[in-house]
Amino acid sequence: MKGRNSLRLAFYADDFTGSTDALEQLARAGVRTMLFIAPPTRAQLKQFPQLEAVGVAGVTRSLPPDKMRAVLRPALKHLKDLGAPQVHYKVCSTFDSSPAIGSIGCVMELGQRLFKAPFIPLLVGAPALGRYCLFGNLFARMGIGSQGAIHRLDRHPAISRHPITPMLEADLRRHLEQQTKLTVGLFDILQVALPVAEARAALRDVLAEQPDAVLFDVLEVTHLARIGGLLDERGSARKPLFSVGSSGVEMALTAHWKAAGELRASRAHLIKVRPVKQLLVGSGSCSPVTQQQMDWAMEHGFAEVALRAGALANAKRTQAEMQRAVRATVALLERGRSVIVHTTRKGSDRQVAEVLQQATASVLGTALGLVLRKVLLQAKVRRVCIAGGDTSSFAARALGIKALEMAAPLVPGAPLCRAFAPGSPADGLEVNFKGGQVGPKNYFGILKSGKLK
Repeated sequence: MKGRNSLRLAFYADDFTGSTDALEQLARAGVRTMLFIAPPTRAQLKQFPQLEAVGVAGVTRSLPPDKMRAVLRPALKHLKDLGAPQVHYKVCSTFDSSPAIGSIGCVMELGQRLFKAPFIPLLVGAPALGRYCLFGNLFARMGIGSQGAIHRLDRHPAISRHPITPMLEADLRRHLEQQTKLTVGLFDILQVALPVAEARAALRDVLAEQPDAVLFDVLEVTHLARIGGLLDERGSARKPLFSVGSSGVEMALTAHWKAAGELRASRAHLIKVRPVKQLLVGSGSCSPVTQQQMDWAMEHGFAEVALRAGALANAKRTQAEMQRAVRATVALLERGRSVIVHTTRKGSDRQVAEVLQQATASVLGTALGLVLRKVLLQAKVRRVCIAGGDTSSFAARALGIKALEMAAPLVPGAPLCRAFAPGSPADGLEVNFKGGQVGPKNYFGILKSGKLK
């Protein structure tokens, strides 16, 4: 179903890397989508006619519940008023969250009150990203877009050891019990695999128990269109369906719309990705996947500039530390090197935790963004990457980015985007936002060459 202004879907993402993942799924399916830093005004929407989906890149993944509510209440109300039949709160496909930081339970409670929906669909699995949900338990591949091993979430080498929100419980319903008193039913893999009419009846049976939310299992890509159909028929412009989950929500809905013949995929707005001589990277990621990617880059000609978290956390030393990093980065670029400016590289979990205690995601991300912005004023760079889910939203804002449109697919979950940043040196640049778990070991090499090897 479509809403007024042809909008099919509006989404709010809890961080920037996650928002570009949702943007990619929609754009690849032929759904004209724009991603904004803040809920778009009517004047902004008029600049991009014939939009079918609108996204907002948020920062709530790194916030406590009280601040989440203050940010989300007006944002979700704004998206609801756009008239899209589907409104989605997009979370990381690893569902990492806690009662104190990035609480998904808090979001569900807020969504239930705002949308007054009979239930909230929860769809976390995304097979294309190596995420599988079976009987309510989430499994994740080590590294999106790689051939890494698949682990139960509470045994995942990286996600179970996240320095801020470690996932110690793979059963997502039990995980949510720590964050909310809302009840969560399960539409399990056996029900998902039923024929259409039987699956619809099975969902009615689950809803007859009056759960506040329903978690949908998913194992195969073919399951997504079935789930998308069940969601699509329950949303309307007057009464949008509010869902929570990964970009599996976008995958499911677009798979259903394609099967129903409602989409005409167009690649007219996409560019041919060409290699660049130099790549500029800002990384606040603590993921071992990103650490391996940085190690590979250093072994293949990239240079590094480390930002000291302790100095950034000290107001008297912040400017001097940033100026030092800018001078070092510009000098390396002038010598023809690709450069990674980072806040964490190598070190034990304890060392990473100490870094995060010294400076919050907002401090680190803002500093990274400001350093990159000052570098871009002095050096000609066409392609920029920002790595790290918690810090990326703050870095993008510091760069002056107001909106993004997908320019081309590259690695699953991290498309190349075109930046709209009036008054900033980032305006018109090719920008890539990479989550900590995204990409194979040679990710930065792929981004520089513009092609998978």
